[in-house]
Amino acid sequence: MSFESLCVLGLGYIGLPTASTFATHGINVVGVDTNTRIVESLNNGHVHLFEPGLRTLVQAAIGSKNLTIQSAPQKADAFIIAVPTPFKEEKSADLSYVVSAAEAIVPFLEKGNLVILESTSPPRTTVDIVAPILEKSGLKAGADFHLAYSPERVLPGQILRELIENARVIGGIDSESSEAGKALYGIFVRGEIILTDATTAEMVKLMENTYRDINIAAANEFSRLAARFEVDIWEAIDIANLHPRVKILKPGPGVGGHCISVDPWFFVEAAPDVAKLIHSARLVNDGQPQFVVSSLSAAAGSLKGKRIAALGLAYKPNVDDLRESPAIEVVKELVAAGSKVSVYEPYDTDHAIPGAITCTSLAEAAKDANIILLLVPHTQLTAIKPEQINNLAQNAIIFDTVNGWDRAEWKQAGFSYSRLGDGKNR
Repeated sequence: MSFESLCVLGLGYIGLPTASTFATHGINVVGVDTNTRIVESLNNGHVHLFEPGLRTLVQAAIGSKNLTIQSAPQKADAFIIAVPTPFKEEKSADLSYVVSAAEAIVPFLEKGNLVILESTSPPRTTVDIVAPILEKSGLKAGADFHLAYSPERVLPGQILRELIENARVIGGIDSESSEAGKALYGIFVRGEIILTDATTAEMVKLMENTYRDINIAAANEFSRLAARFEVDIWEAIDIANLHPRVKILKPGPGVGGHCISVDPWFFVEAAPDVAKLIHSARLVNDGQPQFVVSSLSAAAGSLKGKRIAALGLAYKPNVDDLRESPAIEVVKELVAAGSKVSVYEPYDTDHAIPGAITCTSLAEAAKDANIILLLVPHTQLTAIKPEQINNLAQNAIIFDTVNGWDRAEWKQAGFSYSRLGDGKNR
């Protein structure tokens, strides 16, 4: 099966790189987003996302005339749905974007087309939700058009490389749909392409992120136990990991991002009577920001009225992605505690948190602060030296939630230094 045209719905962290990569491999691609600001921005040569190499790739794709950006889909040989799937306040999956995207495809669906859902979704979304919507076209899934699920499995900061090199899972509603998906992604994917059924592919994606979430929850819970038993969790983890069959992850202020902090809830929603461990892990990780604040209070005393410089808001280092970031939750908790919080996120100096002051530089955030709080180990932030802070906020208390700074160096410089989960060196 060959493809000459493709329509990608959703131009976020996955949709835009995917559309651009197909375009630079000779496919005529229409990138669709319902956000008119994104459409206008891309058509004016501006990329709304930070990802190494993405701006160059997008500009090359648009410059080749193989990628056009618009707000509505059109006829194509294949359609990829890459829209968000957030969760609602009650921790259930919000599939409204997926539903809207599938409905938008219906008027343009023709016999022989391929539709692929990439959006992370609860098991059976492809067969129970997407297929019936597409069949409103009068065409039958499997018989008249191909339908598959193929999850994105890339790491922010390395998306362009991993999009091409990582293994790709394609789950069709039938074997012909799986093969059609393989033919499409085979245009640029160099990694192994594994074929399975749609529901298995959906579950594989959720399992990968849930596995990570459970292991991070173990590390975060260990940090709480270490604080209780007066142990340095960072030392303990280093020693435990000398065992050849042990690889404990590092603790931190929580778990964020659109995948690891969200996907496990899809299992809990779909099978609450079975997903007991998954549910417990989610509660541990969602509660970690509160542990950070209580640990900071134990180290610094009452937080009311304290001037706190919170460094980093992204959910992981060296990216601008703030989705579901635990650092943001920590800041909100501090504001609620009556602290005067100044925030500096080097990759997004515009993000506002109610009650906190958004700063555009370290100097602005740290000036006259009582507490310097490291929340994200961005390279720019872990490179900060004690003398820089001394020049801005003498006698400030240092609290490191990610073990990003050298404790001995800060202690030698005369600072009161504490780090998350270190009950030995209070």
